[in-house]
Amino acid sequence: MTRTLAVVALMSLTAFVPAASACAPTAAGRHGGAVAAADASPYDVGPLLHPSKKYFGVSRPKAPHSMEPVLDWARKVGRQPNLIVYYAGWGDSFDASGTRNAWNSGAMTVASWEPHGTTLTRIADGASDSYLREYAKAVRRLNIPIAISFADEMNGDWEEWGTTETTPQEYVRAWRHVHDVFEAAGATNVIWTWSPNIVQPGTHKDLSPLYPGGAYVDWVGLIGYFTDWDPHSFDGLFGTTLTEIARFSRKPQLLLETAAMPGRHRAQDVRALFHGVTASPGLVGFAWFDHKARADWRLDASPEGAAEFRRLSADDLYGFDVRKVR
Repeated sequence: MTRTLAVVALMSLTAFVPAASACAPTAAGRHGGAVAAADASPYDVGPLLHPSKKYFGVSRPKAPHSMEPVLDWARKVGRQPNLIVYYAGWGDSFDASGTRNAWNSGAMTVASWEPHGTTLTRIADGASDSYLREYAKAVRRLNIPIAISFADEMNGDWEEWGTTETTPQEYVRAWRHVHDVFEAAGATNVIWTWSPNIVQPGTHKDLSPLYPGGAYVDWVGLIGYFTDWDPHSFDGLFGTTLTEIARFSRKPQLLLETAAMPGRHRAQDVRALFHGVTASPGLVGFAWFDHKARADWRLDASPEGAAEFRRLSADDLYGFDVRKVR
């Protein structure tokens, strides 16, 4: 779906209050131990790829530039998110301030990086390399773990980089090029998140040709919403896509963007979401898209759904301080 300036957050409830010692980022070097960020070894993101607990997240306007929307949401649901997804345009500078805000609160950011105004062929051919290098250097300099979801929903026809505007070969070539520029800059503190939309009957294109390969992907980040015209079950919404992806990837999966349409089914859909994520060992968590867009996805739009969400989020399986995962 088309989004503007959205943000997703996942943090543990007990980990939000910033401590003075947390304000300066530290990094666990490749050989272990805590080191200062400036000239340290790149932060080892490995332990964050498949932690023992689930990521618990939300996207809200203005976060993580401001953390007040996250605090407000946490008060409503009774648990602090520990992952914040925000949407970045092509040409935007890296949001180091927002990333630090989230980290000081025990959360990691996910940048959904949308290459509007260019083409994947131009990116793959190096036309944006100066921009990419500066971005990568800023990520490396901050040396805080982040996730990047580049050109998501590539299997749909509504994005400039989607199925009507480019080929799978060009998509993969652009993805690998962006990844390699970051690697060359030493920015290995990135969790690369490949994020298709759930497959749609009748318009579905095979996902495997769009997959950049295991050496270029750390997470598979699915995008899918419970609507009035879709099945009100986890397997009915995500099962076909997860089965297809399992044929070519064994990477951990994150529901990068999900929510439920308000109405009489929302509480049922919320239960389906939590039960599905809880029962799926390969899923590391989810992020709720708490925005009013084509539909009102905000939890506030349905008191019954919000109450069910609060009840289920009390499960200790959800949420943890990302700074403590080593």
